[in-house]
Formats: sequence, C-alpha cells, structure tokens
Amino acid sequence: MAGRHSRTRMFSSPAGLAATAAVGVALAVGGTVGAVQLTSGAEPARPAAVDLAPSDLPTPAAPTSPAAPPAVTPSASASPSATASPRASRSAQAPSRSKPRTAAPKPTATKKSSTARPVVDSGSCGASFYSEGQLTANGENFDPSALTAAHKTLPFNTKVRVTNPANGKSVTVRVNDRGPFIAGRCLDLSRAAFAQIASLDAGHVDVRYEVLG
Repeated sequence: MAGRHSRTRMFSSPAGLAATAAVGVALAVGGTVGAVQLTSGAEPARPAAVDLAPSDLPTPAAPTSPAAPPAVTPSASASPSATASPRASRSAQAPSRSKPRTAAPKPTATKKSSTARPVVDSGSCGASFYSEGQLTANGENFDPSALTAAHKTLPFNTKVRVTNPANGKSVTVRVNDRGPFIAGRCLDLSRAAFAQIASLDAGHVDVRYEVLG
C-alpha cells in the first residue's frame, strides 16, 4: 500500500487569510485569559504606603516627667511651744516717708506768768476792825464778812496786803471806805479780815502793809 501524505492546505484567498488571522487571535486571547484565571487565586500585591505627613514639622519632644515639688521641711516653730504675746511691728515705710527723721523736740517747761501784783508802797501802822453795818464811802453796803478795809487816802478798789509781824499771818483786802480817824492807825479792817491775822479780842494790832499795783 502506498503511503499517505498529509498536506497542509494553504489558503491564498482573502477569505482564507482572514479566517487564519481570526484563529490566531482567538488562540492568543484564550491563552491570556487562562493565565489571568490561574493567577487570580493569589493575593493581589498592595501598593506601598505613602507618608502624607509634612516633612518640615518639628519632631515632638519626648514627654518628660513633671518636676518633683520641693520638699517642705518643718520649721523649728512648728512644734507647739509657749510663745510670748505678739508685739506690734511697723511695716516698711513708703518711699515718701523713708527720709531720715529728726528727733522730736523735747517739751520745755513754760514759765507761768506771775499773777502777783508788784508792791508800789509799804509801811507800818496800827490796824483795827469794825463790824457796824452802814454804807461805805464808795456807796457799797458794808459787809463785815467781806475782806475789805478803810484807808484815809488810797484810791478805792486798791488791794493792800496786811501782815501781822507777831505771827506772820497776812490777808489781802480791798479798799472801799475811808478811815480810821484815830491817831496812830492807818487801816480799819472788816471783822473777817481782822480775824485772819489776829484775835478779835485784841481790838487792834500793829501791822505791816504793802500796797499792790
């Protein structure tokens, strides 16, 4: 038997060429689809992470532990003890009052003006007293209990200090009458004035007088 030879049919017409191209495309597409199906079971690759934070921001410093509070040591006065009574203390003066101060002047004793009247005349004579109620020479009613006296020439209301040298007692009288008209006597005192320097029983005494200005 004669051998059989297979011969490939060649298409040279346009329709044959188109068919051949279609078969080739189909084979190529089928192969690609199969390759995709084979790799579809594997985990797809993830894109690399992109750092979106700006690169020029300062790096935050690591947190530091808070500073420990200073240790408080108990003072010596914390323990209960008897304390003295509080003394008043002056606060610091304001700048306007910080100028040096001068010592306050010490009070000086002031001399009181003397109310004693100066003596303008003096002398010695006898003095008596009278106690009869009557009008005096200056028009007053005579008062035996008032410290008054009668004199021959001294102006009315003149003050006269009368002293008894025998006992040192004295009295100041006001002249409001005239008299006495007996030799050796220059003053006639009221009953009250005479009683301050001598006894009424004496009747009259020698005195020293001083006329006050």
